[in-house]
Amino acid sequence: MTEPPQGNGPEDRADGQAEGRLFPSRPLIGVSVAVIRDGRVLLAARANEPMRGVWTLPGGLVEAGEALAEAALRELREEVGSVAEVVGPSLTPTEIILRDTGGRIRHHYVIHPHAARWRDIEPAPGPEALAVRWARLEEVAALQTTPGLIDTLREAFSRVSAAEGSA
Repeated sequence: MTEPPQGNGPEDRADGQAEGRLFPSRPLIGVSVAVIRDGRVLLAARANEPMRGVWTLPGGLVEAGEALAEAALRELREEVGSVAEVVGPSLTPTEIILRDTGGRIRHHYVIHPHAARWRDIEPAPGPEALAVRWARLEEVAALQTTPGLIDTLREAFSRVSAAEGSA
């Protein structure tokens, strides 16, 4: 059985679909940030659906008028309380499309990940993270992660390494 869209607010469309995260009418733009420190990357276990409990990068949706890198750093502060410095432009985007049993698009996100160097404040779980951890790239393969995470992490480690080599 499919989940019907909820609500009767001004955000609802005439066809009954909400202009929100569930059953969206268009892809939602998100950001994430691969914060690297001492050869490890900061991971957060998702507290919310979709994919509750799965390890991923801190991140979330971009707000109107917000640059991608600014959004990534804001989401990092909000989710785990840390401060980082973005290294270069966003990495290769990841697209996540989840469908319900009837084939309708339940979630559709286009995530623009960023590589960053940790600067300050030890991370701690916030309202959107069940847990946080620092992990080496080879440890990530043994974890349940969001789609495409390992490729994003390889690209992020390469970006940060190149930036440190040129500094």
